[in-house]
Amino acid sequence: MIIPRVPVQHRRLLPDHRLSGPTPWVIAILMMLTLLAAAAGVGLARSANAIGDAIAGRVTVQIVTANPVTRAEQAAALRRAAAAQPFVLSARSVEQEELQATLGQWFGSSEGDDPVLKSLPLPALVDIDFVGEDRTVHMRALQALVAREAPGARIIPHAEWLGPVARLIRSLAWIAGVMVLLMALASAAVVIMTARAALGTHYATIEMLHMIGATDRQITRLFQRRIAIDTAYGIALGSLVAAAILLLIGWQWSGVTSGLAATASLGPAGGALLLALPLLAIALAALTARQTLLAALKKIL
Repeated sequence: MIIPRVPVQHRRLLPDHRLSGPTPWVIAILMMLTLLAAAAGVGLARSANAIGDAIAGRVTVQIVTANPVTRAEQAAALRRAAAAQPFVLSARSVEQEELQATLGQWFGSSEGDDPVLKSLPLPALVDIDFVGEDRTVHMRALQALVAREAPGARIIPHAEWLGPVARLIRSLAWIAGVMVLLMALASAAVVIMTARAALGTHYATIEMLHMIGATDRQITRLFQRRIAIDTAYGIALGSLVAAAILLLIGWQWSGVTSGLAATASLGPAGGALLLALPLLAIALAALTARQTLLAALKKIL
């Protein structure tokens, strides 16, 4: 039992002041940081997975033939030939207007109507998504197809330039997970110090309970209940603050609809994990307090 039942008359042996000592406040801070780190880790992990799935089977064929008419013809022929292949999920030609609009953001023209942009010899691009997991075989088949339909074109796997970003995000997710583990250990250390301090403060009460026949387990339940309640108050307070912060961040994040940031989310599993963490923290605190108290009481005798 996380918070053991203790008779009312026995509870009066220990002071019953809510949030009176430093322990609940320290636990509240650690719980808030734990939940924020866990939320960041889950969001980063989902973002890395989304990026990995998006780039795993996608390549862009870049046709750089000098003649614009030949470029357009080769791009159209390659798109049609690629779409007919069984290993290709989809093939799409990137329109010149789309390229100009993208580059226009760097030239100060979001509409891509800058005359300098229109005079640039932009390459023709064809985005191709593969089917299945055997990327090596698909890549060789695509190379043969490109050599036939658009000689001199370059095949650029998206994993070459987005892969490092996905690995970086995944590393940050692992760091967040390690932070959650470290803060859980720090919370356990706080509980251990609180339990030992409680035994030292109430040493006379413990001796009196021993003299009237109380067992170590009975005394442990008394102190475990007090520590578990203090810890639960701190965890509840920290969880409320973390929930408010996450709701604020979620409200601001809802306006992000594009880019890598749009792929970060908690998802149902992440939400369930955040809801379970406070309960797990209370159980961990109660178990840690119980084992610490039992070990200390044996040394007292």
